[in-house]
Amino acid sequence: MASDDSRYEAVGSRDARFDGEFFFAVSTTGIYCRPSCPATTPKRHNVTFFATAAAAQGGGFRACRRCRPDAVPGSADWNARADLVGRAMRLIGDGVVDREGVAGLAARLGYSARQVQRQLNAEVGAGPIALARAQRAHTARVLLQTTTLQAAEIAFAAGFASVRQFNDTVRKIYALTPGQLRAAPPGGSSRFGSVATAEGAGGVPLRLAHRGPYAAAEIFDHLGARALAGIEEMAGARGSRTYRRTLRLPHGTGIAEVGERTGDGWLECRLHLGDLRDLTTATQRMRRLFDLDADPHAVAERLGADPALAPLVARTPGLRAPGAADVHELAVRAVLGQQVPVAAGRRLGSALVQAYGAALQVPSSTLTRTFPGPGDLAGAGLEELAIPDALRGTLRSVAAALADGRVRLDPGADRDQAEKELLSLPGVGPRAAACIRMRALGDPDVLLTGDAAVLAGMRHAGAEPVDAGAWRPWRTYATHHFCNAAAERRRGPVA
Repeated sequence: MASDDSRYEAVGSRDARFDGEFFFAVSTTGIYCRPSCPATTPKRHNVTFFATAAAAQGGGFRACRRCRPDAVPGSADWNARADLVGRAMRLIGDGVVDREGVAGLAARLGYSARQVQRQLNAEVGAGPIALARAQRAHTARVLLQTTTLQAAEIAFAAGFASVRQFNDTVRKIYALTPGQLRAAPPGGSSRFGSVATAEGAGGVPLRLAHRGPYAAAEIFDHLGARALAGIEEMAGARGSRTYRRTLRLPHGTGIAEVGERTGDGWLECRLHLGDLRDLTTATQRMRRLFDLDADPHAVAERLGADPALAPLVARTPGLRAPGAADVHELAVRAVLGQQVPVAAGRRLGSALVQAYGAALQVPSSTLTRTFPGPGDLAGAGLEELAIPDALRGTLRSVAAALADGRVRLDPGADRDQAEKELLSLPGVGPRAAACIRMRALGDPDVLLTGDAAVLAGMRHAGAEPVDAGAWRPWRTYATHHFCNAAAERRRGPVA
């Protein structure tokens, strides 16, 4: 938002569209909130605005127990931005600071630790350590309120270096001891709850927050049509489906379950993890897969202004752009399916999983394996796949480039550079590279003009590629609207 006065107007109207985009703190109470907090609106002269929860915490404010500002969707700005700050925020969200420290973060970004610290402080009001600490505190609260783990186990699972640091941080941010926080209800009203309350089914239950409308049926259709046997499954009837998949994580493996039915601003999720230290990473991967940090209001405002897209936007409010739960997996799948229909790509991917995927120690229903890592495929023969030898060579070269770091697809990767490096590999075409940029790197501004379904949808809607400049920076969402239009045309009118 352009000014503090406009932010205050959003607070006065309790506008949930801006939850996660900024936070406000109240000097007379010492707490900070999300814009839609249901409490009485404070007087303007008592309010200070912050770009992040970490900045508010750094200012000495504690989290509101009523609106749970630590559980809001992330800012869509970090996904859209390709600069140092946007890349840093995505990496911190993925847990890089917890695993590799500030030096590791800086090395991934190609800047000095001092430069990263200075840029983040200037832009978001907090450095990488403070941002990671705020994230650890949220993870700790989730574990305290959804598991029966001992406090010491939770401290290390959340990424704290010591139990003392864990205790001090929880007291500072929530004004409660860990024991008091565990005894507190896991959310205020159902509107603002951040975690589920039942633990009977095992795993860690979560509520993955999103802003605005959410077109769940379309994203579940997309994932279901492409689900690979052994690592993914879609259970239930349309409208109440559950998507389940295996995950390769930094400290082990896991299984994620996400329900199609949307609550009042969230998707229900349950994570079964071999090592609880992977909770933050697994959560962020599910958020990226389901595009939960998007701003559907901004997308609709821009795309809805186009005469060709306006009917499509109105027909499917809250359409999301599926991301990736595993960027290396997505890259291999994009290359494998770059010249074949979706169904054929699914068959080839399933065969790849069966031939080279590592078996789960404890299978769950039809989930029996994890997707093979790039190191597993770089030297593989791939004879099990009914594909041309040239494509086998392309898959091996892509896997080798990912394995040795010549192509980086982590959340902080430079998108332009990654696409250029992908296109330099033999056999990788523009469509595959653009798909990887769109899904693995989460770029919201990719128009897949090389995709037959997108072109068919554009013709059906009466749009022309020359109009695409007006759709920036949300051309990825235009791509999905056109794909949906093409699919609806193939299905024909409903009787």
